Amino acid sequence: MSEKMRNPAPRSTYRHGDLRRALLEAGVALARGGGPTAVVLREATRRAGVAPNAAYRHFANREDLLGAVRAEAVAAVGRAMEAEYRAVPAEGSAAVQAHARVRAVGRGYLRFAFAETGLFRTAFGGPFTVAPDAAASGASGHNPFGHLNAALDALVAAGAMPPERRPGAEFLAWSTVHGLALLALDGPLQGMPPQALDALSERLLDMVERGL
Repeated sequence: MSEKMRNPAPRSTYRHGDLRRALLEAGVALARGGGPTAVVLREATRRAGVAPNAAYRHFANREDLLGAVRAEAVAAVGRAMEAEYRAVPAEGSAAVQAHARVRAVGRGYLRFAFAETGLFRTAFGGPFTVAPDAAASGASGHNPFGHLNAALDALVAAGAMPPERRPGAEFLAWSTVHGLALLALDGPLQGMPPQALDALSERLLDMVERGL
């Protein structure tokens, strides 16, 4: 590889704000391919086509860039959950729809984990706040934790879940679904055929739904 290809010349066409977005997009691409450890500031600047020092006007260090990439990854998980949630048919009783939406947010979470492993690892492989407005995205303005809370609140509102069972249910449901994701990504379920993993995911969602 030539020296020019290894060290692309800095671009001179960035308008105000464009460089930060270019660096962030490069960081997201690195995370998608290799998880959080792949997010390196120098490599992001190389991909953006700028001199390394230019990055420090927007990101103080590697951890600063990783934090911004993590927020983007969390938002991407939220959008995947919202897409599943909004695909639920508007039919049946309020309780039936509420149950279907709880399953949908869990299914969106798992499908994202299996399809976008690098971003999933980045989203939840470090500090993650459950504040309702943190890394919010999509039409609903929810982050992944917000989607789960909204679906569980809808269960209570529909009379499908006793109010006294609601406190803490989000942590129980989340830990169960996240546990399957980790077993499939890093544990003994690695290499399980996609169809078998989908079937296992649905059984897990059955279990979560019955336990609420």
